[in-house]
Amino acid sequence: MIVVGGGIIGLTTAVLLAERGRRVRVWAREPAERTTSAVAGALWWPYRIEPEACAGEWALASLSVYEELAERPGKTGVRLVEGVQTGTRLDELGSWAARVPELRETAEGLRARLPLIDMPVHLGWLRERFLTAGGVVEERSVKDLAEAFASDAVDVVVNCTGLGARDLVPDPAVRPVRGQLVVVENPGITTWFTAVGHTDAKTTYFFPQPGGLILGGTADEDEWSLVPDPAVAQEIVRRCAEVRPEIAGARVLGHRVGLRPTREAVRLEREVRADGRVLVHSYGHGGAGVTVAWGCAADAAGLAGS
Repeated sequence: MIVVGGGIIGLTTAVLLAERGRRVRVWAREPAERTTSAVAGALWWPYRIEPEACAGEWALASLSVYEELAERPGKTGVRLVEGVQTGTRLDELGSWAARVPELRETAEGLRARLPLIDMPVHLGWLRERFLTAGGVVEERSVKDLAEAFASDAVDVVVNCTGLGARDLVPDPAVRPVRGQLVVVENPGITTWFTAVGHTDAKTTYFFPQPGGLILGGTADEDEWSLVPDPAVAQEIVRRCAEVRPEIAGARVLGHRVGLRPTREAVRLEREVRADGRVLVHSYGHGGAGVTVAWGCAADAAGLAGS
């Protein structure tokens, strides 16, 4: 079995499959630390993902896993952190919200203690967990998914290529939503904050991570540039400093840009080829790949026959 794609969706799916006894190879175009997943903030929250009902179930399944992983934050990169989201009411969310522990409405906004994931650490931990389960990672660029079926020994291929699915499937419904972040020296902030709308091009949020305070952000549809815009970075810092003034003087440590693989609906389905072999698609997770990773991996594994 081959899983094509080495980001959060691909690695999590590969881990589940390998731990269920399948012989799995991951074909990754680049190391996990250079994928879009590594750029993520990454707060657990269903953001820019459809359909909402499915996303909510996938997110809740993942939440249970992250809560367990948060017992070993140094190893897994997962911590439970308190924070607040403004501009949203509980009755504006899907039914999934009622099942999130401690999610409550306050005068400030929605407050909760949620998983906040240090992605470089978490991706490295996922890779090691996969290798320990007997999996193999190969750095390989793929121009056509048919390449994965070149060997008769491959009975199932799982397509977790994110934005790459636009060309590989091909599926023009997959589009980039560009996100730019600024990493600053943390001036002592220990809680997360978001003021994020699902359709807003400009967003305001900050996440305290071990490597610094991550400030965001943008959601620029159909923008492909991976080059940070200095003017946008300055604006991000300004917006975040309006919430916490001490951010204004924080030393900038770096800039990040990632392209969210957005689609009108996640494609998670099984396709049986003419020769009887199976191709499972799992892509189009938008800004919520981390949030739904374990739930989607379980469904993809089921579709793969595991």
